[in-house]
Amino acid sequence: MIENIEIIINNQKKEVPKEMTLEELAKLEQDHFRYPILLARVDGILKELTTKILEPAKIEFLDLTSREGNKVHVNGLKFMLQYAIKELYGQNQNMRIQHSIDKGIYVEVDFEISEQIIREIKEKMHSLVEKDLNISEVHVDRMDAINYFEQVGDTSKVGVMKYNTNSYVNLYRLGNLYNYFYYFMPTSTQYIKDFDLTYINEFGFVLRFPTVYINDKIKDYEHHPHMFDIFKECRTWAKMMNVRNAPELNDMVSTGKISDLIRMNEMITSNRLLEIAREIVKKEEVKIVLLAGPSSSGKTTTTRKLCMYLQSLGKRPKVISMDDYFVEKDENPIGEDGKPDYECLEAIDLNLFNDHIARLIAKEEVLVPTYNFLLGKKEYKKKLQVGEKDIILIEGIHGLDPHILTNIDRAKKYKIYLSALTELNMDDHNRISTTDNRLLRRMIRDNRTRGYNVEATLRSWPSVRRGEEKYIFPYQDDADVVYNTALIYELGVLKTYVEPLLYSVDVNSEYYEEAKRLINFLHLFLPIPSESIPQDSILREFIGGSCFHD
Repeated sequence: MIENIEIIINNQKKEVPKEMTLEELAKLEQDHFRYPILLARVDGILKELTTKILEPAKIEFLDLTSREGNKVHVNGLKFMLQYAIKELYGQNQNMRIQHSIDKGIYVEVDFEISEQIIREIKEKMHSLVEKDLNISEVHVDRMDAINYFEQVGDTSKVGVMKYNTNSYVNLYRLGNLYNYFYYFMPTSTQYIKDFDLTYINEFGFVLRFPTVYINDKIKDYEHHPHMFDIFKECRTWAKMMNVRNAPELNDMVSTGKISDLIRMNEMITSNRLLEIAREIVKKEEVKIVLLAGPSSSGKTTTTRKLCMYLQSLGKRPKVISMDDYFVEKDENPIGEDGKPDYECLEAIDLNLFNDHIARLIAKEEVLVPTYNFLLGKKEYKKKLQVGEKDIILIEGIHGLDPHILTNIDRAKKYKIYLSALTELNMDDHNRISTTDNRLLRRMIRDNRTRGYNVEATLRSWPSVRRGEEKYIFPYQDDADVVYNTALIYELGVLKTYVEPLLYSVDVNSEYYEEAKRLINFLHLFLPIPSESIPQDSILREFIGGSCFHD
């Protein structure tokens, strides 16, 4: 007689046979979901669908409309894409996941491609979906895994295995292809049918998929040349330094070369900002420099450093923060969640801001506000006036929004978009999310400067990300220049600061799974001491010790 177990699903009690898999249960619940179920949360812990139900539990299923399910969906797509390329063009053909771009992932291959080849790959992937091929997890000896990846020519995975100290590792298998991934995987190709491919150039294309930020639809591809060029520039430099992925960065650490890499990386970053300062000074009509970027992109340090460079070139910069123009606390807009929305443009007293900047440009003396965040109101204690050699630097998330400073000619404004666009990847098939990089930065800074724990940062992060998607990213192409604040070495440094904080998250916390994911991710990196990092580094804004502020 089969024993039944009582579970709770959709807030209802239900009896299921003991040892029933989550996938079997998911098939019974699929009608409640728009997309295929990909993952489950069992008593708050994420589980792959191959897991058997052995005891009473509360079960929640996830599809790609959740952040966790979306990661699984993308993981499966990457594996299926690799399989399709090898099936079509030979087992010796490789692909490399490069970076995110316009709600997709840019991928490069070793052979020349065309739009016709992209159509062939897409058709092959759809045929794999129809075939319902099994994706299984296998537990193998680490040395056997190294031998396999050496045989198939995947040197990046060999490097990963070198720095993995476990005797056994978990690989995923699709047909006769094995790979190593850092997150959960769907159980079959039939569940990963939602995707598209877009041809970019003779060696690259974009893998597109639904995301949680665009109503779970596949966005029409829009090319962002500034962003694409920055990634390409960083990738070229990383290749020249022979630091294209986590294992190669670890090689720098283990061979004692990391201090030199830090100095070179900081020099490149500083020189790029100096070039931007020179470009601004050349444009004599420019009176306002607007700096905008997502959370933890290093806006404060970049603004201070740019001031220093402009001053060295004969300008007298005056800094204004858009945060000082917040509306009074009782006037703040309320978001869809019923809480104050500090990210929206309506949270800024736009009329006052526009009026003050216009008067400053006209060389009038203006009594400018400083926002008292404790009282939730503006205070007026500082007078400001702009002289002939002065230039106004405005820092704020809405700096690129075309709805601000509409009363000032565009030629008088120079817009800088800042973002931490890391080109370093885990290996050829697993990228490092720029969002994760910024999240780790923010965790460290929140804890150091505000006393927040990791859970507080994770609790606010979805709201921050929604604000970025709505108020920052849509205007990035209006920037005159993109300045990349990511440092190729920084994850090894961030690890030493953030890892202990992540371990503080209790197993019963709703944020435990996310903390565990980040811990597992950081295990890929050897720790890097901060002694060689200069005081004017953007990274100092987060870890402390900056010469600009602390």
